Amino acid sequence: MVGIQLPGGRNAVIADLALAALGAVALPFPVGRGGREAVSLLARSEAVAVIAAAEHRGNQHAADLLALAGELPALRAVIAAGPGTTPEGAVALSELLRTDPKTFVPARPHPDSAARILVSSGSEAEPKMVAYSHNALAGGRGNFLASLMTDGRPPRCLFLVPLASAFGSNGTAVALARHGGTLVLLDHFTPEAALEALAAHEPTHVLGVPTMIRMMLDRVAEGGHPEFTPPTALVVGGSPLDEATAAEARRVFGCPVVNLYGSADGVNCHTGLAPESAGGDGPGVLAGHPDPRVADIRIAAPGTRELQELPRGTVGEIVARGPMTPLCYVAAPDLDSRYRTADGWVRTGDLGVLQEDGTLRIVGRLKDVVIRGGANISPAEVEIELATHPLVRDVVCVGVPDPLMGERLAACVVPREGRVPTLEELCAHLDERGLEQRKHPERLLVVNELPLTPAGKPDRAELRERFAAQPLASAS
Repeated sequence: MVGIQLPGGRNAVIADLALAALGAVALPFPVGRGGREAVSLLARSEAVAVIAAAEHRGNQHAADLLALAGELPALRAVIAAGPGTTPEGAVALSELLRTDPKTFVPARPHPDSAARILVSSGSEAEPKMVAYSHNALAGGRGNFLASLMTDGRPPRCLFLVPLASAFGSNGTAVALARHGGTLVLLDHFTPEAALEALAAHEPTHVLGVPTMIRMMLDRVAEGGHPEFTPPTALVVGGSPLDEATAAEARRVFGCPVVNLYGSADGVNCHTGLAPESAGGDGPGVLAGHPDPRVADIRIAAPGTRELQELPRGTVGEIVARGPMTPLCYVAAPDLDSRYRTADGWVRTGDLGVLQEDGTLRIVGRLKDVVIRGGANISPAEVEIELATHPLVRDVVCVGVPDPLMGERLAACVVPREGRVPTLEELCAHLDERGLEQRKHPERLLVVNELPLTPAGKPDRAELRERFAAQPLASAS
């Protein structure tokens, strides 16, 4: 087991390929994550080495990990990569790359043996680590990308998310190794850098989260961006994509927008390459038709030890099993018993419904709830409705502590150009959408852009901190 904490770029790809050639198991996690979280991952996985950035955007990850090596009895080596000074006690990756390869014989690991550990923050106290086999990565996840390749040509994929994220695991093992494609990588996402890469490298597929796409659309609207060739597809995952943003993205980028529902736990479903939206009527967000070549998806009764499949049209917990199903949760038998059935179905913790025509719709989360006065509120449900407001560009809802009610729902809104919506206007809109008043947000934070985690998703923890720091008013 070898940890990798590197920005997107040549060294991250080298590390992935070299570890596969050695028959080792890779544990990538994004740069920017603090030393405590890194120690937790490396200790629980019993990693024997870690390849870390010597310096990246003010972080000295290699030096930080060396300082914490006393807490990692299995760790034998810290390998420093990239620009910056190699700290004393670390091995320089550049030196390893100069060794003579003539006597090296690549390993031939069993295709169903562990190849990579995906890290997922989820709702646990510590990040979950999910073990994937070579077959699950190159086979199951490889089949997902194959379904979005129209002409048989190797893909050229622009990854806006880090390769070390679960979404980014479709990079080296899938786009590069399985499909013989090309990776276009950013060491740090900015909308300007993403648009420049789109123009310069003409990718066939752009992979990012909704907030990144909205930021790029805003930069395009401001003007002065380089001209670009429309890609084959814009693949958007990580959180639900509202139809207004999807329609704008189809128009601006000149290509289909694929709404991807997936997770590190082994679930994948997407809306495909339809040129226009086929959302139709129904609750929540359309996720498309499940593909059994990637993951078979069913709807089950929540909270039962054995799988109890529910009939079509019934809301329940989404469960998945198939070619991309992971091996297990690493060093966490309690998670295996909680989230995996005896016959291999993985419980996602997501609520969904399979309609009569077989399409999957996502309606919320079992665990992502705000408990207000003993009543549960799904932030995802409220976000979906708020995103339809004409003055809302992007939105995340979080729970904030309250001495009377325990928690209250708070909306963090990026407004569209023009007037900023008030909390009263947002609640009136929710009334019109038929959302009961107990689910309305009671606090509002207006921001120019949503903060992102190192993995590229909206940083809900930081938004909660911003609410905690502001006076008890309804807007800021």
